[in-house]
Formats: sequence, structure tokens, C-alpha cells
Amino acid sequence: MVGYAFMGAAHSHAWRTAPRFFDLPLAPRMTALAGRDAERVAAAATKLGWDSVETDWRRLVERDDIDLIDICVPGNLHAEIAIAALEAGKHVLCEKPLANSVDEAEQMTAAAEAAKAKGALAMCGFSYRRTPALSLAKRLVESGALGSIRHVRAQYLQDWLTDENAPLTWRLDKSKSGSGSLGDIGAHIIDAAQWIAGANVTGVSAILETFVKERPVGGDFVGLGGHGGTDGPRGPVTVDDAAAFTARFSDGAIGVFEATRFALGRKNAMRLELNGSKASIAFDFEDMNSLWFYDSADGPNSGFRKIQATEPEHPYTGNWWPVGHGLGYEHAFTHQVVDLTNAIAAGEQPTPSFADALQVQRVLAAVEASAGDESRWTAV
Repeated sequence: MVGYAFMGAAHSHAWRTAPRFFDLPLAPRMTALAGRDAERVAAAATKLGWDSVETDWRRLVERDDIDLIDICVPGNLHAEIAIAALEAGKHVLCEKPLANSVDEAEQMTAAAEAAKAKGALAMCGFSYRRTPALSLAKRLVESGALGSIRHVRAQYLQDWLTDENAPLTWRLDKSKSGSGSLGDIGAHIIDAAQWIAGANVTGVSAILETFVKERPVGGDFVGLGGHGGTDGPRGPVTVDDAAAFTARFSDGAIGVFEATRFALGRKNAMRLELNGSKASIAFDFEDMNSLWFYDSADGPNSGFRKIQATEPEHPYTGNWWPVGHGLGYEHAFTHQVVDLTNAIAAGEQPTPSFADALQVQRVLAAVEASAGDESRWTAV
């Protein structure tokens, strides 16, 4: 694995946990962790459960005892690492968004297609697909329960940047992150919406806004943000704080998307609602074990009913706790490892593929282009 911060910890937990709750056809071994700071990466390896460390990710690619590279670093490093790993015959798991540009994502997708022909497989880590309630939503749509999809509403609301003195982290630097709320959290709802609806976004009209133009360059870092104080030097924020756009889908549905890290009181409200010709579904990650379902066949006096997605027949849940005991954020990453390991063992393309992630990247690019052109309608 390359990187050991927020996503590194989540992925490490998943690699450790997956074989202890699921019967996997291959046994993952956490062989090596890479990071630039020797002291810090060594401490992280001890804490997270890795056997050895490297201070240059290229050594991971060169090592014969490593079959898979897990990329958990900022987006500006994704393309170089992933392409090198795939060309060396390694499987690749890469965090989202796939890259910082469509051009990089296209290069990565081409490398993944070439590597697949030689037996090396690549997957992008849109982990919310593995939330049991959202996987159940996908099943319902595929079964025809909703009929024709007409509306898609997607929001991702957080509030960790509302403090104007939160420090200037890499997530606020376009050269490292590619974009702000749009790519960081907007990419998740774009992927989830397209995946569940079974249709791609074909065009958008968008606005982006940066509410706080400068932030402290240092300070106390807590979680994703922290507090940088008011007296020290400040640097420019070069990404969006919020994104909003309308969209059309390839099946004729229309969509409304919103991503912000300035929604006071919303901690991780990743929300989706799909309205079809026969039924509707609604989901909010802040109540992640629940899926809400409305069936028009139930008559005018009915309403949404709550499905507690913890039954053994629901996706993934049969390998965990008794009914009703619920899962958490980290479980989606474990399910991601399970699905990836099963795909590698079967020699089958894991999903989402780099091609799937490239489609998300093209939507992100269209949103930025539209926002920069007075919200003009922009094809994806």
C-alpha cells in the first residue's frame, strides 16, 4: 500500500478484517507499506499491521513478493503509480477519484486494459457501492421494482470546512487534489447515482463556489480539518468549497446533484433518492443501515417504509452480526477487499473498473467546464 493516512487506515483495516469474516479464495498478506517519511511510515506500519516498509513506492513495484498495489495518496500521484504497477504486472486498487484530469484517467484506463490482457486487474475504490443498503437499492432497480427511472437526487453534505480558520490541507490545493468538494465527495454521488440508476450522466449545467479564499498554512490538524489560528500566514484555496449541478441521464432521467463541505450540522450526509414510474427509494449514509422504499401499488394512504438492511439475505450482511446489529463506515472497505479478491481469484474484471471511474472523471470535467462558462449546458 502507498499512503497511510485516512484512507490508508481504512484500507488497512479492510485487508486485515476481510479474511476473518469472509471465506476468501486467496489469503491477503499485508507485505509492505510505502511513505516518504521513514519514521512515520514505520510507526504506521506497526500500528496498521504491515510486515515491512519502503520510503519509495517504486520499490513496491519492483518487489517480487508483492502482487497488488493499493494506492491511498492524493490524486496527483495516482496515474504515475497505477500505470507503473500495471505495467509491472501488479493488480491495482486505486482510491477515488481515479485521477486529477480526464487525460490522466484515460491513460490509466488504457494501462488497465493492456494489463488485463496479461492477467493484471485494476479497480477504483468507490467504497459506498459496498454499503449493504445501497447494494440493496441497486438490486431493487435491477429487478424492475422502480419501473422507469425519472428523477435522481444526490447530495453529499459535510461541515468540516465551515471554520474559516481551518488549515490549508492538501485537499484545498488543486495541484494535489484536482478539485475540492466536487472531486472529493461529489465523485462518490456521481458514481453511486450512475451505478444504481444503471445509466450515465450525459450532460450538466453547474455552479462551483469557494466561500473562503484563504486559510492558515499551519495549525492543529484534527480529522480532515482542524484549526489554524488567526495570526499566522495564510495561503490561497484553489479548489471549490461547494458544487451544484443539474444533469440528464442516458435513459432520459433528470438529476440534481449537490456536494459541499459547508453544510453546518451535516457530518457525512451522503444521500440518494430515485423516483421511478412505479416506486421510489431513498438513502442517507447518516442512517446507513436503512433504505427507504415507497411502492405506488400500496395505494394513496401508504408512505415510505423503512427497510433495515441487516437481514442475512441482504448484500454482505450475512457474514457479520445478528439481524439489527448494524454495520459502520469501515465495513464498505472490507466488502471492497472481498469483491476485489474474489474477482482476482476468478480472473474476472472487478467493478468499478478504471473505465467506470473514467466516466465519473468525465462528469467532473464537464461540471468544471460548465461552471467556468456561466453554467452553460455541457455535454459529458
